[in-house]
Amino acid sequence: MSQKPKSAQLPTCPSCEEPLESGDLFCGACGYDLSVVPPRPDDRPTLVMNGLGSTAPDARAPDARASDGPVAGVEWPTVSGTDSSGTPAPPQLPEELLGLESSGSRLPAHPGDFELPAPGAPGAMVRDSSARDYATQENTGQESAGPESAVPGSAVPESTNRDATATASATATDPRTADPGAALPAGGKLCVACRAGRVDTDGYCENCGHAQPRERDHVEQELGAVAAVSDRGLRHHRNEDAFAVSSAALPDGSPAVVAVVCDGVSSATRPDEASAAAAAAANESLLAALERGTHPQQSMHEAIVVAAEAVNALATAPGGGMEHDPHRHQNAPACTIVGAVVASGLLVVGWIGDSRAYWIPDDRGGPPARLTEDDSWAAQMVAAGLMNETEAYADARAHAITGWLGADAYELEPHTASFKPDRPGVVVVCTDGLWNYAEGADEMARALPADAARRPLHAAQVLVGHALDGGGHDNVTVAVLPFALPPQGAGSAYSSA
Repeated sequence: MSQKPKSAQLPTCPSCEEPLESGDLFCGACGYDLSVVPPRPDDRPTLVMNGLGSTAPDARAPDARASDGPVAGVEWPTVSGTDSSGTPAPPQLPEELLGLESSGSRLPAHPGDFELPAPGAPGAMVRDSSARDYATQENTGQESAGPESAVPGSAVPESTNRDATATASATATDPRTADPGAALPAGGKLCVACRAGRVDTDGYCENCGHAQPRERDHVEQELGAVAAVSDRGLRHHRNEDAFAVSSAALPDGSPAVVAVVCDGVSSATRPDEASAAAAAAANESLLAALERGTHPQQSMHEAIVVAAEAVNALATAPGGGMEHDPHRHQNAPACTIVGAVVASGLLVVGWIGDSRAYWIPDDRGGPPARLTEDDSWAAQMVAAGLMNETEAYADARAHAITGWLGADAYELEPHTASFKPDRPGVVVVCTDGLWNYAEGADEMARALPADAARRPLHAAQVLVGHALDGGGHDNVTVAVLPFALPPQGAGSAYSSA
């Protein structure tokens, strides 16, 4: 997957490493306050050598210059050996270094002390159990209580790196002196930058002011029969998309697989909350209905209604778009939704808005197809015969949606459709952050890896990478749901009517 390009000439944000322009006071990507970054000092630091200070050249004796020999009065150790370039080794002794070595023990006073005696032998050094394992802390984004807490070879989710759980004192200002046994208040989070301050409700560290990466910037999930990936993209400051993937058992014991993708409406308030609430509510409704034996198409219709109610509830909640005037629905939280269910040889899709579902056969012998119709200005122009598709989607108004979930929606009209494919394939469920770069079904089929049915997570990653390579102008979310034909003679428990 491609990564966000970085400029080698411009300074970068210490929080997200985005290039900065001259005179910037805040990072345009993450909002980091650049005034808290101390300027680089102009003077040269004093280096402590053998207890004496070696200062900048102008502070030396009159006859001493940067290229001169040793400063008078200082006993320099004898240099022995050279490095790989033939340069004499630096005259630095072990006793000149302060601190701990990587094992947690104090650095020895003589080179010979590095030959450690066996554990339990006289003179053996024992690591203090309270010492912090900074290598583990740096790699995982978490505090480590000791060597037992680090599991070699264990993988840590990216969301853990970006939003570390706090395990040190909130009042500490230096992670080297913080008490590793102290804990933050319940629900508190530790700053990923200074690893000492508590993160406030606005997402900034109370100690260093560092803006914290959001957990939803990049999310991946795989459940074997379905996988999904969501990414913030390269231009937006947060990810306003959300997804849910799951599976359920039908009353006859056969499996049903579900994928739901939602895209927050950026012009509305709290679009990220709207998409998350809709995806979670629709997923729960679908699972409950399918397990009861409700037909998948009816289950999808009910799930979209439940998702709409969840988004509507945000408008009247604290911080909602209608809290100051309950009679005014303007700019309430809103999102689009698209979902797919594969059950007993039946493929069901449902949607409101301009998020889409595509069908792509495994063998590519049959034609791919788009399974949804956008609720958008462009789609209305094409349906009315006023423009062809090329003209409509080239217009600046093309992506203005005419249907969405939210308290200010004109009316709720869930669209559902069911299909019985005659061959195996995959369903691609996505937001416009992907289909903007693969709009036609043929284009989507070319971007999808040939082994998508066997490796759905890899396929979703490739599709997200395709959008990022194309510019990543929007949040990108895609779910890949393989469809396999039922065994010969098994048939479907549902009709496609």
